Amino acid sequence: MGQTVANDRTWRWERPAAWTHWELIHWQPGRVRVRWWPARSSALAVERLETALAARSDVAAVRVVRAAASVTIVYHDRQLPMAGLRLRLDDWLALAWPDRALLLQPVPDLSAPASVGAPTETAEDEDEEEASLPQTLIALTLAGLARWRPLLPLRVLATVALLRAVWPVAQRAWQSVTADRRLNIDCMDLLAIGLSSSGGSLVVPSLVLTLHALGDAIRDRTARATALRTANLSDAIGRFAWVKVNDGPPQRIPSDQLQVGDLVVVYPGEQIPADGPVLSGEATIDEKSLTGEPLPVAASAGRWVHASTLVRSGQIYLRAERVGNQTRAAASLALLEQAPVYDTRMANYAERLADKAIGPALILALVVLIATRDPARAAAILTLDFVTGIRLSIPTAFLGALNHTTRHGVLVRSGRTLEQLAAIDTVVFDKTGTLTQGDIVLEQVLPAQSDITPDQLLQLAASAEQRLTHPVAEAIVRAAADRGLTLSDRGEWNYEVGLGVRAQLAAGDVLVGSARFLIQQGVTGLGEWLTTLDQQASSQPSIAQPSIYVAVDGRFMGELRYTDPLRPESAALVQTLQTELGLDVRLLTGDTPARAAQVARALEIPTDRVYAEAFPDRKATIIRDLRRSGRTVAFVGDGLNDSVALAYADVSISFEQGSEIARETADVVLMNNHLLDLLEVLTIARQTQGLIEQNTALVVLPNLIALGLATTRGLSPPIATAIHNGSAIAAGLNSLRPLIQHHFFERPRDR
Repeated sequence: MGQTVANDRTWRWERPAAWTHWELIHWQPGRVRVRWWPARSSALAVERLETALAARSDVAAVRVVRAAASVTIVYHDRQLPMAGLRLRLDDWLALAWPDRALLLQPVPDLSAPASVGAPTETAEDEDEEEASLPQTLIALTLAGLARWRPLLPLRVLATVALLRAVWPVAQRAWQSVTADRRLNIDCMDLLAIGLSSSGGSLVVPSLVLTLHALGDAIRDRTARATALRTANLSDAIGRFAWVKVNDGPPQRIPSDQLQVGDLVVVYPGEQIPADGPVLSGEATIDEKSLTGEPLPVAASAGRWVHASTLVRSGQIYLRAERVGNQTRAAASLALLEQAPVYDTRMANYAERLADKAIGPALILALVVLIATRDPARAAAILTLDFVTGIRLSIPTAFLGALNHTTRHGVLVRSGRTLEQLAAIDTVVFDKTGTLTQGDIVLEQVLPAQSDITPDQLLQLAASAEQRLTHPVAEAIVRAAADRGLTLSDRGEWNYEVGLGVRAQLAAGDVLVGSARFLIQQGVTGLGEWLTTLDQQASSQPSIAQPSIYVAVDGRFMGELRYTDPLRPESAALVQTLQTELGLDVRLLTGDTPARAAQVARALEIPTDRVYAEAFPDRKATIIRDLRRSGRTVAFVGDGLNDSVALAYADVSISFEQGSEIARETADVVLMNNHLLDLLEVLTIARQTQGLIEQNTALVVLPNLIALGLATTRGLSPPIATAIHNGSAIAAGLNSLRPLIQHHFFERPRDR
């Protein structure tokens, strides 16, 4: 159970560097949350901390809520005692400070017992509220009473309350000046409060502080709403599982104790605790929590089901193939929690703009103060800025978009990836396994002699190729089995890599392989057959496709044509990308030019956009050259030979069933292995970009108008604060709008 530490300064100590000022808020084995004030005042410190902790082997994840100065660290060593954790925390937080020598001070004795509050999740969540809000309300109330009844004791109490409420702002401003060597928004707020109280009024600065604190609390809750909605997925995996051992009754065990291979029983109303195939039984399964599909699906023997989905009715037995952190739900959640949503061009631009805007605002406020001698006007100018709302609404928008893509089976690794997806103008596809199914299928059996039937020809080839692991051999044997053909016993045989196989069968000495292989062996009749095919191919290019040839005792018997069929959705995807989204689609393949041209024609990809016989190094060169020409390139591939090209692309896209290195390299992983999901993630990325543009307008226009009024006609600080915070809150709520729409108005996707 977690422990909430309440106002115990035993858990807090100070060091010469401001970066080590932290206070333990909540702890449970494997997870700790602290209050770390540099998180609020320094974006650079947060960036350093997140980057450094992401590279550490003892840290699983880190989450920073800047508005609340909160840092949550998930670590691997769940047995670490509190004494060791305190030392580890000091070391972790020191990573944000470049001068480690300042931190090598003796640690005070922290053996005194802590004051422990109720170990509840509610206590943890509520602590993330802006702590100064109650203080500002008290200050505002006392200031109002002092103005109504101008008694000295009331005024003294109101002044003390105001100083107490403004103290956190002053601390953050001081830390920014001394540690970061720069002015920040807190510095401007502190000056605005000082100017608004210069005339002796306590109500105006108290009201400004209250509006600021209220805005911070609402923005923090708005930003956390998306994360909390996503975090609920972790509970959906389920806390227990029913495991059947031998012939005994099912036994209930914690879901984290499931082992691969366990036979799991899932009853109506229960969450499926593992990924795996259904062995027996039938059930109606609600997959909305994982895939976003609003309609339940029917599951029976052979269907693969996922952890976190709900059995609405029926009962199934499944074999656990992926458990715990290996399940798709756990992987989706972990990726979403660790996605660096702040690392975007727009967010970085907002940070830089915030730094650059402080100087001009101070100069303008000084000019207005000298010209009008009205501190209220100057305070109003200092209160207004164009960046706070943008800076806080951008991560919320990206979190909402990442949540949406994750629920629909698409893993996007960062907000930066979404931003780049919205900007891509070129999509390059690998052919095999990406636009095609990646499985060889026998398409035609063409006897060359009148004394042999197609089934007899196929039987000869399959008998010679049996038990070979080459994809073409497996396709031939599979086709023979589908037709119910019985394979002949094979005597001596010899397989030559890249050429073919020679086998002794009852029918004679059988050769199955390439045309070159049969010609080398002196087979008669093959040359005439190939000449006829070349003539047909010149008049009908669409018939060109890979083949394998069969001969018996030196006599050519026929041809077997095979293919790697296109995915059913490939044509629709390419057409939509080219016509509706206006993207330049290109095809990369290591296959022959004839086969590449055939696939391009089927998908209506222009021939000048096709690259054949492209091996891994050439694929990478093509992607690099496209980027150098000024294009923003997305590359879609799934194989080991695609990993280099994936690394060179602006956005790399792969499949859950792709090679491990392709999945690890890719920025986007299509977990449903369905190409049309790419359209969905592109749409979400463009919608998110449009949302950010809306938020920019929501923030900039009101603040710009208010700044003009404050400079020319005058504007009271409370009204300026209300406009400033109101626009930021509106932008934050607007960021959540698509998430709410998708949650309540989702429709089933067309599959």
